[in-house]
Amino acid sequence: MLLFDSLNRRFLPPYGAQGIHAPNFSRLAEHTARFATTYAGSMPCMPARRELHTGRYNFLHRSWGPLEPFDDSVPQMLSEAGVYTHLVTDHQHYWEDGGATYHNRFDSYEFFRGQEGDAWKGHVADPEPPARSTRRIRHGLWRQDLINRQYLTEQADHPQTRTVDAGLEFMATNRDEQDWLLQIECFDPHEPFFSYAEHQRLYGLDPEDERRTDWPDYKKADEDEETTARVRAEYSALLSMCDDSLGRILDRFDEENLWEDTVLLVCTDHGFLLGEHGWWGKNVQHWYDENIHTPLFLWDPRDGSVGQTREALVQTVDLGPTLLDIFGQQPTDRMQGRSILPVLRDDTPVRDHALFGTFGGHVNVTDGRYVYMRASAGPENAPLLEHTLMPTHMNQRFSPEELAEAELHPPLSFTQGAPVLRMPGRAVGNPYELGTALFDLDTDREQQTPLLDDELELRMIDLLLAALREADAPLSQYLRLGLPQHGPATEEHLLARRQHGAYMTSLEAPPSAQEFDASSPVLTCTLRELMATPDGAGPLRSALGPAADTLAALAGASTLLQLAPLSRALDRETLHRIDRELSPPATV
Repeated sequence: MLLFDSLNRRFLPPYGAQGIHAPNFSRLAEHTARFATTYAGSMPCMPARRELHTGRYNFLHRSWGPLEPFDDSVPQMLSEAGVYTHLVTDHQHYWEDGGATYHNRFDSYEFFRGQEGDAWKGHVADPEPPARSTRRIRHGLWRQDLINRQYLTEQADHPQTRTVDAGLEFMATNRDEQDWLLQIECFDPHEPFFSYAEHQRLYGLDPEDERRTDWPDYKKADEDEETTARVRAEYSALLSMCDDSLGRILDRFDEENLWEDTVLLVCTDHGFLLGEHGWWGKNVQHWYDENIHTPLFLWDPRDGSVGQTREALVQTVDLGPTLLDIFGQQPTDRMQGRSILPVLRDDTPVRDHALFGTFGGHVNVTDGRYVYMRASAGPENAPLLEHTLMPTHMNQRFSPEELAEAELHPPLSFTQGAPVLRMPGRAVGNPYELGTALFDLDTDREQQTPLLDDELELRMIDLLLAALREADAPLSQYLRLGLPQHGPATEEHLLARRQHGAYMTSLEAPPSAQEFDASSPVLTCTLRELMATPDGAGPLRSALGPAADTLAALAGASTLLQLAPLSRALDRETLHRIDRELSPPATV
């Protein structure tokens, strides 16, 4: 199983990409079946991996976190059935507080350091920042990445390279053995898009260029066309490096004719927006096709399907049960995923809908043609409740303040009799501000024209309700979404038409410099400078609340106009109000 992170399907030649150097992905498609309608589920990284282990959706009950004590784990189940499981990875999130229970479910594992902001090399002195960078949020991960790169000057030292080296070593060591699962997991092409000269030159990038455009913030896109094209080229270069790694694995399959007796599955957790729909990244916007509709390739020598396309709908939550099926093992009753081997054989459908989303964000459903993105029914985006026995976030434990509101909740249908802690949760952004939308991918592949069709929306709500009920979603989710926990949906539950204005507003470009006087503090003063004075701090704290101090710490060197694409609190109206409050009165 070869798992990449943030692999955008639309950048792969087998899915129609043009101008991308990825010959090994084309080669892969010739040796496997290509799945055309694969969707991710719980977003982003570790929620997706919880799905891989458990065959259940994560995002309805909790945010980013570890495997729970009551969770099934496919690698552990296989190990207990006599299948040796081994993980090689450079994905640093496994070793943070919010991922610390995943890798230990394998019989053995290897980890290679240095990706993104991995807390690897220790430098007390701050590194020299790049002279020119498009990135605004410069947190600890940014600082650490500048340090880590100093130790990755050769491609042979790169953690992606070393991860694939280790995978090939495992295959060589165990070439005569049976019943093993090897998961080769590469953090790339996740941002930052750090690659080497040979890959950069494929896309006209100059390795000596001092501009740093390989790590876009998650925000509205306000860059010019040249910068946007450059960021996309940086991503493409890293994808080509991933293609080289894939080629090394395919070479081993060819050299030892592993095609005769070895299953190969190549997948990703999600995609990435690279300026499409006016956005960068993930999490802070709708889950558009580019970051939720994913690539998937599968070869099973018992089936023999090569160079073919499978159209039936599948998703990430199905991969764990598929691995069990490959080894002749049965899923537990708690698993919602379904083996995709029937799809591989003859395109037999295994599901009629796929559910996806992130904790506290939009809750989405698709039948493979229509995609329904449902926001919260009210601006408070509440109630939102965590259900967990492992109270950790991505890289920190829950605070005592969060736990002070925890209560012991009776067992859920999938917790094997264990009660859970229930407490208020926190969302990344507010889906209500972005609105509900409905799309037809057959007629609107680029999702440019949201549909206002009450009958169709009701049908999609019915699918959504079926998915929520199958997942034993908590009452809080129904209340947040404005949906009935029991019984059918009616016209009173429609949101797309009611929230259409919010959706269209979400597409608008951020404020521009031309809207302000050249001497406006919105353009000329950094956030840190404004926060240092009572006259500046007051209006900013009034507009942003506690986020004003957080932004000053992470992005204090940026102006308010530069920060507007990152924060909906700095909308056009707010910026103009701050401008009036901070600008000196005109003299007569």
